[in-house]
Amino acid sequence: MRKFNIRKVLDGLTAGSSSASQQQQQQHPPGNREPEIQETLQSEHFQLCKTVRHGFPYQPSALAFDPVQKILAVGTQTGALRLFGRPGVECYCQHDSGAAVIQLQFLINEGALVSALADDTLHLWNLRQKRPAILHSLKFCRERVTFCHLPFQSKWLYVGTERGNIHIVNVESFTLSGYVIMWNKAIELSSKSHPGPVVHISDNPMDEGKLLIGFESGTVVLWDLKSKKADYRYTYDEAIHSVAWHHEGKQFICSHSDGTLTIWNVRSPAKPVQTITPHGKQLKDGKKPEPCKPILKVEFKTTRSGEPFIILSGGLSYDTVGRRPCLTVMHGKSTAVLEMDYSIVDFLTLCETPYPNDFQEPYAVVVLLEKDLVLIDLAQNGYPIFENPYPLSIHESPVTCCEYFADCPVDLIPALYSVGARQKRQGYSKKEWPINGGNWGLGAQSYPEIIITGHADGSVKFWDASAITLQVLYKLKTSKVFEKSRNKDDRPNTDIVDEDPYAIQIISWCPESRMLCIAGVSAHVIIYRFSKQEVITEVIPMLEVRLLYEINDVETPEGEQPPPLPTPVGGSNPQPIPPQSHPSTSSSSSDGLRDNVPCLKVKNSPLKQSPGYQTELVIQLVWVGGEPPQQITSLAVNSSYGLVVFGNCNGIAMVDYLQKAVLLNLGTIELYGSNDPYRREPRSPRKSRQPSGAGLCDISEGTVVPEDRCKSPTSAKMSRKLSLPTDLKPDLDVKDNSFSRSRSSSVTSIDKESREAISALHFCETFTRKTDSSPSPCLWVGTTLGTVLVIALNLPPGGEQRLLQPVIVSPSGTILRLKGAILRMAFLDTTGCLIPPAYEPWREHNVPEEKDEKEKLKKRRPVSVSPSSSQEISENQYAVICSEKQAKVISLPTQNCAYKQNITETSFVLRGDIVALSNSICLACFCANGHIMTFSLPSLRPLLDVYYLPLTNMRIARTFCFTNNGQALYLVSPTEIQRLTYSQETCENLQEMLGELFTPVETPEAPNRGFFKGLFGGGAQSLDREELFGESSSGKASRSLAQHIPGPGGIEGVKGAASGVVGELARARLALDERGQKLGDLEERTAAMLSSAESFSKHAHEIMLKYKDKKWYQF
Repeated sequence: MRKFNIRKVLDGLTAGSSSASQQQQQQHPPGNREPEIQETLQSEHFQLCKTVRHGFPYQPSALAFDPVQKILAVGTQTGALRLFGRPGVECYCQHDSGAAVIQLQFLINEGALVSALADDTLHLWNLRQKRPAILHSLKFCRERVTFCHLPFQSKWLYVGTERGNIHIVNVESFTLSGYVIMWNKAIELSSKSHPGPVVHISDNPMDEGKLLIGFESGTVVLWDLKSKKADYRYTYDEAIHSVAWHHEGKQFICSHSDGTLTIWNVRSPAKPVQTITPHGKQLKDGKKPEPCKPILKVEFKTTRSGEPFIILSGGLSYDTVGRRPCLTVMHGKSTAVLEMDYSIVDFLTLCETPYPNDFQEPYAVVVLLEKDLVLIDLAQNGYPIFENPYPLSIHESPVTCCEYFADCPVDLIPALYSVGARQKRQGYSKKEWPINGGNWGLGAQSYPEIIITGHADGSVKFWDASAITLQVLYKLKTSKVFEKSRNKDDRPNTDIVDEDPYAIQIISWCPESRMLCIAGVSAHVIIYRFSKQEVITEVIPMLEVRLLYEINDVETPEGEQPPPLPTPVGGSNPQPIPPQSHPSTSSSSSDGLRDNVPCLKVKNSPLKQSPGYQTELVIQLVWVGGEPPQQITSLAVNSSYGLVVFGNCNGIAMVDYLQKAVLLNLGTIELYGSNDPYRREPRSPRKSRQPSGAGLCDISEGTVVPEDRCKSPTSAKMSRKLSLPTDLKPDLDVKDNSFSRSRSSSVTSIDKESREAISALHFCETFTRKTDSSPSPCLWVGTTLGTVLVIALNLPPGGEQRLLQPVIVSPSGTILRLKGAILRMAFLDTTGCLIPPAYEPWREHNVPEEKDEKEKLKKRRPVSVSPSSSQEISENQYAVICSEKQAKVISLPTQNCAYKQNITETSFVLRGDIVALSNSICLACFCANGHIMTFSLPSLRPLLDVYYLPLTNMRIARTFCFTNNGQALYLVSPTEIQRLTYSQETCENLQEMLGELFTPVETPEAPNRGFFKGLFGGGAQSLDREELFGESSSGKASRSLAQHIPGPGGIEGVKGAASGVVGELARARLALDERGQKLGDLEERTAAMLSSAESFSKHAHEIMLKYKDKKWYQF
């Protein structure tokens, strides 16, 4: 297989990533030419790029805030950088190394940010462009970076290391100064031990020439930068975690590992002025309080009117077992302990001024938690939190499936928003969200987009995803219809799933009719209608379906009892379990076989249903002879027909949700009738090979469906007993059609895995049989063995008759075959336009309506993209069928294969969607080998083939989906959604759509020193750092200490940064680029000369450092 990064496949040419593309060709059956359809999509319409990332930064590790620009930055353990401004202004960047971000420092109001990484690199990010880029990097070679500090309006960055030394970096050129503070000069000469890594650096707010250095062991040093010696040394016998200054520069506070805070006067190094143990029990007799957990961080913030704030994280006493992590706010005599839902990663106090030597006037605390971001209002009593406007709650319960709809009906988002607005929590701060920097993009896309996420707790969330933003609209809790199990004896569901019994696996939604259908992990299906009225449902409508798999000792076996249809179950009480004498095959009940019992119990009390989605019908599969029901692998709902259909590895069931009746309940084998291509016999547990598409499975006792890479690759993924390698290993495409097995009636877990599961369902109005002269309503069924079967639907007329007469359902005998499990089906008219399934337009069901008949006659209105109505015999249709391995376009009613494309030989397709783009349609596929491909329709010409990302986990497989207008998304981490586009037009417009992070803002005026302070020399002392740290006075740093790496910021980055702190260098670089790269050649020619000069310079510098401070008699 040839390796490549990105390749657009030229139209008509089929140079493929594997032999598949060479084999493929559009097949025209001889003597039956298809009418030529003009296709408008070409390969130049396609380009793949990431657009935006939404959600909470996964595994956060660092936090920073620019108080002038009002921008927040979060770094993560995987090297990601997320920047947040006003709601809707968000940005995601990534460090190439993937190393953890240990610290972030804004160049305040300069549109730049410094990141320090765990691999001892520093990076300067330019935020003056829509997509921030790195201008410079500096890699420390001999020392590990532990702490950084950049004073406000300074270009010199202090870098503390694990060895206890401090180096100084010029952020304009990103080069090291020769000025170094060595640990052995900073501490007492008499000290025999190393003080540990540098954990804190800050300059005295009133005197920039004094640097406060905190060492881990408990030593703090006030270093005089001019005289290059320590003024004071403060020692304490507990390790230090953080240090903070009082704004007047006369006091500082330290937090320690024993849960204490020590406050020191700068001029009294002997002992602290005050020692506080915020959470320690005060013992009598003046003894020291009991030690507490470490205080990981403390901040000391002053106010003009009133007491200062001391804010800290950690420090709880050791006996508070099980207590949640806390942030403590001490203000005067009051101490508030604010409990958090997750552990605290970092926090920052937001203050009115960027100047450290002024009253700080804190107004809020931003707390970065392991899985949340909380903003606390310090100005209001009770410290309420601000309502978070960012979409950070995607992972509130783990996401189990996703669906994405672009170009929805325009009234949908307002309708969902209006019902969702009532769900808002109360008690938030009344103030505006204070992180409000940046400007919105233009938002060129005007069409509505909705993302639906299904979650492990049974909730379903609807998100407005229009114009590359994300905002939650409405949340539906599907678990509300079930009784919550109180004790372990009351949990029959444990046999099918260990936890999360309500987890959503498949979502089927019709945006036009607003009908919603979900399938859950406990083999349950719930149908919802949308209503703006509140209703109280006295009895929740419920059906129980007995879908099982039996094989008799005959060549053409039958599933379960022939179709006497199960009667609707009116109440919600399951039938009692009949006592059985023989032992159970299920792992939970040992007193007999569990039979006819669903996994969950539906509530039998009246249910109040708020405006929004309201339960229409609950359908549950039941236990059969001690076997738990198999999980549902595919689902479809049609509002025009009033039908819902679902299938699993046992068979298929169709329900009329208007009449609340089961219409079809068949084993998969029975669907074939006498046309079964397989000789199905009873199977023994010994299995030589699995059918095509079953993949390589670990044998597990769980309820596994091997081909659950179907409609939503979740299928059985939520079962904790499912073995992961099933879908991760490539298919071997075993053609084992004989299935000769020894005759044994045992149905084992191995046998379950090889059953033919229903993997795709599609309602449509098309030609059911070859002999049909006009289209009629039908259901197309795809299986994991690559078979497509057609079921004819005979619907009664609309109006009252629809509720009185039965829907007649019959297999048509039509069978089509593809290689690999069927994933998706769609239908095109004669002109090649998509024929969407028929739908009933949404109307309010909970109000008595007039002209009832007229309304209902609007049903079964097939809304077509083109004005073709395919009623004439001459007009034909095309069925587009996509499987894990190939795609076929079948001409109807003749059922001839018009076009065929082998998508992949060595891998398998995880997701295939037929989508609209640029007034045309195409087939988009995502393969397990990481390729994203698109094909024209109907001729299946390859248009795009890009190696995007290798499938590294099942989360991506479960959540990847394409939608119209070139949009796609997947869950990139447990907390984040990554959106991407495969449209050339969107890629080109993306720059305009993105928000601006940097906006020109005046820096606030420096605090007034006052008459007396100016007269008597008080107030802030400034320092000429250039004179002190510049090359002229401090010399050059050792070349081997750190390596400078120019960033890939590019011309745009350099232009963006051509004003501000990095200005001089930026202008020089810009001029250099504009003159051309002629100097590059010169550099290469002089490289040899330079290297010898460098080694000489290095040795000379080391000798100079060695003898620099020695007297003549010490030589």
